[in-house]
Amino acid sequence: MIEITRARGKYKGRNAGTRAGDMIWAVATDQSDAPDMYSQTKAALAEIDRVLAELGSDRTRLVNVTVYVAKIQLKDEMEKAWLEWIGDDPQHWPQRACVEAPLYKYTLVEFVVIAAAKD
Repeated sequence: MIEITRARGKYKGRNAGTRAGDMIWAVATDQSDAPDMYSQTKAALAEIDRVLAELGSDRTRLVNVTVYVAKIQLKDEMEKAWLEWIGDDPQHWPQRACVEAPLYKYTLVEFVVIAAAKD
């Protein structure tokens, strides 16, 4: 049977991440309510780093990322933070899509990621 490990999130009824076997799924938004897309993206990506580390992986093991943005006009700000975070090595770049979607309250960006475990 495949072992399942979960990383607790902030909200009741859902987790920040789940590991099943060698695969990890995680989701993150800004937890500080930063006022702009760039700051929210940086904070959400830091949360992705935290969850991946807790579950035995890191950003270099990302396989797929879906980015939900509240306003597609702000995508360039998200992209700036993303490129700073993901680095220059194409071997570490995941498949990625960016979708405009209504998000809760003041949330401007949400990341849903799939990664391979390191161990």
